[in-house]
Amino acid sequence: MTLRERIQEDMKSAMRAREAERLGTIRMLLAAIKQREIDERRELDDAEALRIVDKLIKQRKDSASQFIAGGRPDLAEKEESEIPFLAVYLPEALSPGEIDRLINEAMAAVAASGPKDMGKVLTFLRPQMQGRADMAVVADKVKARLGS
Repeated sequence: MTLRERIQEDMKSAMRAREAERLGTIRMLLAAIKQREIDERRELDDAEALRIVDKLIKQRKDSASQFIAGGRPDLAEKEESEIPFLAVYLPEALSPGEIDRLINEAMAAVAASGPKDMGKVLTFLRPQMQGRADMAVVADKVKARLGS
């Protein structure tokens, strides 16, 4: 079962269970996937759909922090309440030890020697870590190891 099929099945179960908030979040996710498919005129694979899920979670976190800063905790709470419904579709998160191991392997694979190689390392890591680790944290770790 593809990720998109799983999302559609979850939408049906949310409809049956009359879970309005979950249903709304799943519909928003499916709309984002469908929009991207229309834009690119092709069906997305699981990795691309996963990137959309990851992007939507990041958007929810950013929006929530902006709403809190703007004195609107009610809107921030709504944004944060959608995150668990989206996070269900992400693969299991990597542990800090696994992240460090993958960074070491990537640095060896691309023969990274300094800050100029940061892009190469992150490009190598992105497919392995997409949705399983916060890439901003990974970028900070790589930057620290490369001495920039």
